[in-house]
Amino acid sequence: MQARKDLVHCWSILLKHKVESTHSCVEYIENHLELLDFLVVSYDSKEIALNCGQMLRECIKFPTLAKYILESACFELFFKFVELPNFDVASDAFSTFKDLLSKHDTIVAEYLTAHYAEFFDLYDKLLTSPNYVTRRQSVKLLSEFLFEPPNSSIMKRFILEVHYLKVMMTLLKDSSKTIQIYAFHIFKVFVANPNKPQEVKMILARNHEKLVELLIDLTVGKGSEDEQFEEEKEMIIKEIVRLSRVPNLLNS
Repeated sequence: MQARKDLVHCWSILLKHKVESTHSCVEYIENHLELLDFLVVSYDSKEIALNCGQMLRECIKFPTLAKYILESACFELFFKFVELPNFDVASDAFSTFKDLLSKHDTIVAEYLTAHYAEFFDLYDKLLTSPNYVTRRQSVKLLSEFLFEPPNSSIMKRFILEVHYLKVMMTLLKDSSKTIQIYAFHIFKVFVANPNKPQEVKMILARNHEKLVELLIDLTVGKGSEDEQFEEEKEMIIKEIVRLSRVPNLLNS
């Protein structure tokens, strides 16, 4: 056990070490990318999963290594690892997954643009997981990386999709208040979008009574955050009510 911890510590030091202006160990890994593949698949080995996870997160700090993992076949394995039955391993895998989607904005934006459908098909399963922790972590992460400026085109595409509107509406009804709040921050963009597709307008109009009821009951803590939340909520409720009064939307 101690030997593994020492190895992780040495790995971290070596990655940071420079020879003149070059991270020589990073360069070595760039030429031996199978090392990254090994670290990823090690989440399937409970004995070394946490150590390898730490080593992976050290690697992800470097753009070239993060880019490789995102674009590799191994990346898809994270959607399985974050739901492993061992809580510690699953949590560690989610930490690595989060780093991959948040450490390098431009690389992530390029990846999501090129692999939008495949990524969100897999991510959808996390948002609708029967596991509370998975749902909470996934909707929180989504509410963070969608709002990153480099992902604005991804956000614009996402909020045109009726399926994800329905997913957010379902999460607004979750038994967890925390999940409801994170879902609201994404749901509000669907509603506030000035270029809503007709089908989105129809769904909001048809469900206006239940949505307004849910939103009225939704609150956060005290203070300025609560004031801003209430202002946003009021604006969203007004827009939903307005849509419910548009001729033909309810009966389309």
